[in-house]
Amino acid sequence: MTQPAADSAKSPIQVIERMMKLLDVLSYYQEPVSLKQLALESGLHPSTAHRILLAMATSGFVERGDPGTYRLGIRLLELGNLVKSRINIRDSAMPLMQGLHQATGESVNLGIRQEDEIVYVERTSSGRSAVRIVHIVGARAPLHLTATGKLFLAELSSAQVRDYCRRTGLPGQTPTSITEAGKLERELDKVRRHGVAFDLDEVEMGVRCIAAGIRDDSGQLVAGLSLSSPAERFNQDWAAQVRATADEISRALGYGGMRKA
Repeated sequence: MTQPAADSAKSPIQVIERMMKLLDVLSYYQEPVSLKQLALESGLHPSTAHRILLAMATSGFVERGDPGTYRLGIRLLELGNLVKSRINIRDSAMPLMQGLHQATGESVNLGIRQEDEIVYVERTSSGRSAVRIVHIVGARAPLHLTATGKLFLAELSSAQVRDYCRRTGLPGQTPTSITEAGKLERELDKVRRHGVAFDLDEVEMGVRCIAAGIRDDSGQLVAGLSLSSPAERFNQDWAAQVRATADEISRALGYGGMRKA
């Protein structure tokens, strides 16, 4: 007999609820917890708890200690720090983004890396042109096509960049998109030397962008500040202002290092 749709849809939700119960129990303990204790306090059958814990261990949400014991995994710390950094970045960045927007009259964007893409999480809009700017909040674009994405790629080793190229295939979106590994490597070398990155009609024809990196108190690149404009108004001299604004946001986040000239 075919299982009703309501029942089949309920199962994934039940699994998530059980995962959350186990995580809640683990959060009460500083030391590894036995499977027996986890099953008892979560109200789950030991075999069910064991199966879910193994899946979470594979993803890094829990770690296995001594045989039959578990504790919270480092992946939760990574995600927590990521959420914390995003919130702090947006709060610190917006007043300075608005200042850069007022000084230039162009759109200013805040982007973060999510796997092989840049996600735009904040934006000030210029409203000066009918040209469509793709950097809207929530928009995504491949790392190698965007100015902000190139900042993150420039942080990687040559081997990691080659792995990115193999993994993604470097798809293009316009005739000027970088779609060759050698050309991308040369572009990233410029980014490392100058501390800014450019997108020259690579995501959308007629739209150009300059970006500089934002670092947290540990010196890690956590976001990119970018200024985008229609090609006819684009001015490479804005690079100094973008860099200065990104540096000021970094200082607000606790970064005390000096950017190389």
